[in-house]
Amino acid sequence: MKNQSLKGLAAIALAGGLTTTSCDLLKDVDYTVTPDPLEMHGDSVRIKVEGVLPEKGLNKKASVEITPSVGGVALKTITIQGEKAEGNGQTIMFKPGGKFTYTDVVAYKPSMEESELSVSGVVYKKGKEKDQFGPEKIADATIITPYLVQNDQKVLIGADQFQRVTEEVAKAQINYLKNMSNVRPAEMKDEDIKAFEAFMAAAQTNPKIAPKTINILAYASPEGEEGRNNELSTARSESGKKATASIAKKAKNEFGQADESFNLQAKGEDWAGFKAELEKSEMQEDEKNLVLRVLSMYSDPAQREKEMRNMAKTFDYLEKNVLPQLRRSQINFVYDLTGYSDEELTALAKTNPDTLKVEELLFAATLTDDLNEKLRIYKEVERLYSEDWRGPNNVGYVLFLQGKTNEAKAKFEKANNMQENPQSLNNLGVIAHISGDRTKAKELYGQAMSAGAEVKYNMGIANIQDGKYEDAVSNMGDEKTFNKALAQVLAGNLDAASSTIDEADAKEEAMSYYLKAIIAARQNNENAVVNNLKSAFGKDASLKAKAAKDREFIKFFESSAFLATVK
Repeated sequence: MKNQSLKGLAAIALAGGLTTTSCDLLKDVDYTVTPDPLEMHGDSVRIKVEGVLPEKGLNKKASVEITPSVGGVALKTITIQGEKAEGNGQTIMFKPGGKFTYTDVVAYKPSMEESELSVSGVVYKKGKEKDQFGPEKIADATIITPYLVQNDQKVLIGADQFQRVTEEVAKAQINYLKNMSNVRPAEMKDEDIKAFEAFMAAAQTNPKIAPKTINILAYASPEGEEGRNNELSTARSESGKKATASIAKKAKNEFGQADESFNLQAKGEDWAGFKAELEKSEMQEDEKNLVLRVLSMYSDPAQREKEMRNMAKTFDYLEKNVLPQLRRSQINFVYDLTGYSDEELTALAKTNPDTLKVEELLFAATLTDDLNEKLRIYKEVERLYSEDWRGPNNVGYVLFLQGKTNEAKAKFEKANNMQENPQSLNNLGVIAHISGDRTKAKELYGQAMSAGAEVKYNMGIANIQDGKYEDAVSNMGDEKTFNKALAQVLAGNLDAASSTIDEADAKEEAMSYYLKAIIAARQNNENAVVNNLKSAFGKDASLKAKAAKDREFIKFFESSAFLATVK
């Protein structure tokens, strides 16, 4: 903020023989401009001018039109008038003098950067023009430090859900005759039993299989006396265990022969299984719905059975096609399976990607820093798992990092059209943002917030551009980046900004030193200004021209050390 005294307002006399000068009508005006230099925030320049007129500073019958301008752009005009003048201007009393306040907000233009705020005016008496004055400088213009913001928005991948060790279950089933619990020899020849035996043989020698338990879940069909069915399910669990141990012995599987490996669970009557088998059966729909209504109406097992037996034809179908499937022991061999190593995944992703599950392929892409190899793997995900949005989204992620913005946008759109997801929404927001559509970007970021801190960081960049610096600092969280430090500078947190830039990955880059010079200038530390600018220029000599006109350093423009540095 500076005070400027506007002197010699009658310096320009009007043509046409005017003899009265403005000195007779208007004395010197002291101007205070806040801030000085002017500053650009949110793409606009806010101007506040306070003008003070001395005692008898404005003729009682005079009026003055004052028009500020900056960078060749004329601002709105303010009118002040004496106490006996006619008009709608702000009245300034003659004897005590007075003051007026002028405010305006204008869109920033590049011409305003290396410029000044000046005032011009016209003096009237009784409605007739008597004199003109100006333009006269009253402040410098314009600090545009918010435009240092960098496009380091974060795009997101659709993350994998890869787990190296997963719990798996190998299954087989033994079926029983009605009211029986012995295992028939024919059951042991079924295909699922043969496959189970082969699994147990392989598990014995496979170091990636770690057995945990063998659950035997035994059931009875829900007809007959409930107590008897409970006894049957208990007996079937025991015979199921014995049969499983026999299979393990043939497979030479030690775990399957140990008593402590088993967990027997006698489940009794299987009404849940009955309902499931009924729903997938070929019974006529009206009959099927009738039975389902019985199940919903009666909770007592005996009553349920009685009602179904009353439907003789229906019960006959159930007894032949549904109930036999419920007389069983379910063998569940639970084990931990260790998947492919990183080396195996990397090799398979190159030589035989078709053999990998989607989570394995997505994880394999994270094992390389080569963007071209990442792109190839993500394209395989897109090809093999065409219904998974993560494939095209992650292809777009790599394309974006390679600078192929339009191609990346198409992939993000494809992914989000397949399934709306916050990662793709964020990525589309980034595309909109760097393309200049900040409004659309903020809308998309708002929809993508559940994707995490990266989205808030992106919103923080928009906050800087909007002039909302405290919001930017908050949204950027614990990030240590140039933009976070810039937001802190603009919010007035200079010490925090210094700490942030010193911890940033980009701390040795030219713009980081340039920002440190700005911090030093705001702290009135000329030595630090010069030293940081020297470091910045050593990495990017083009910054000399910028610094030479940057109003952040205006207080040093006449310093020999500063001038020598920016030459």
